[in-house]
Amino acid sequence: MRLSRHHGLAAAISVGVVLLMGGVSLTALAAAHHPPHPDDGPVVTGPGVGPGPRAGTVTRAYRFLNLMMDRHTSGTTPRLVQSYLGGLLGLDGDISSATYDDALVIDAYLAEGTRNGVARAEVIGQGLLYLQAHDPAHDGRIMNQYEPTALRHPSDIHVTDPASNTGNLAWEGDALTQLYSATGVRAYLDGAVALGVWIQAHCRDHRGPGGYTGGDTASGSKIGWKSTEHNIDVYAFFGLLARETGNPVWSSRSAWARRFILAMWDTAAGRFNAGTTGDGATLEHTPQLEDVNSWSYLVLRDRAYEQSLDWEQRHLAVTADGYRGVSICTGNRTGVWFEGTAHLADALELSHEAADRAGAARYLSDIAHAQAKGPNADGLGIMAASYDALNDCQGNDVYASLHTGTTAWYILAALRINPMSPATPISAR
Repeated sequence: MRLSRHHGLAAAISVGVVLLMGGVSLTALAAAHHPPHPDDGPVVTGPGVGPGPRAGTVTRAYRFLNLMMDRHTSGTTPRLVQSYLGGLLGLDGDISSATYDDALVIDAYLAEGTRNGVARAEVIGQGLLYLQAHDPAHDGRIMNQYEPTALRHPSDIHVTDPASNTGNLAWEGDALTQLYSATGVRAYLDGAVALGVWIQAHCRDHRGPGGYTGGDTASGSKIGWKSTEHNIDVYAFFGLLARETGNPVWSSRSAWARRFILAMWDTAAGRFNAGTTGDGATLEHTPQLEDVNSWSYLVLRDRAYEQSLDWEQRHLAVTADGYRGVSICTGNRTGVWFEGTAHLADALELSHEAADRAGAARYLSDIAHAQAKGPNADGLGIMAASYDALNDCQGNDVYASLHTGTTAWYILAALRINPMSPATPISAR
């Protein structure tokens, strides 16, 4: 019965994609008549971003996203966006598109507040719906990574990471919900609901403090551990779904994720733990991670947990090789993680403390310096890290290649946009 229901959801998504490509999306049609040039970019202003140096850096960051989006095809053809450019990853021939990065690029384009911005966000959203509708499992999910090819036929789909991590699915669903809020096109909301249904059916957990598990591995095995970061993502996504669908079941599910998040709070340390081990109950005390503590503030906006921002600035600060910012984790403070520095800047800008907002300005200035002078810099995009193979304390490395996700986070922070609010979509701000 569950399989049959998910087949129905996939069919509805497929119809939505056809309708979008057939002309329901007025913004995409408008873009077809006035296609944005790859170098186009508004002189961006907004709360905290008046005319001046920061506005110029944001404009250049949008130019980078445009260039990356149009790297393999252009116009209104549904597609994803290549995540990295240049550096060691470029030498290795990596052209994959991480769907987490695609969600961030959608958010950044919606934050731009222009017709072309919304049109570009819709093209990526249509790409996500196309992948969802044509996934072999037909159960509502999307994989972690694909090649950023034009999506005209199912044979165009090339998976480069077949895992389905809960946090990535939540970011994809949140982005589709943001698109629905901005455009009113029902197919986006249907796609988001299908992702939420998959998370609820496959990842809800009753062990220990509840919450949601990590999703599926590349081989299709269920992940037993639970991540605070993933539950933060689910809390934001399900909260926004509750607002946009009007269905209170999503509020209840959002609260289930929030319960787990709060159980991870370490009062003595003034920060959140990373999650649990595979038994779903034992706390995972190491490593301590940047995104958990900045994202928790973005999603909760609660003074009771504002210490997490102070903890990050004390325990993750890095000055190395002429660059400043924060590291990924406490176990490796040898280089700057520019994406995480943008997370923290965004959270500090939304803090209640004037000193925090001043700290945000310094971090944004540091990122702008990296945009202009960092390794592999082209003056437009922002690299993920200050050197290649910066270890994340979990067995993975981050590189100094230019990165759409980092660039999108910088845009959001510079415009003082919180992409993780469970109550207020980007289009409402």
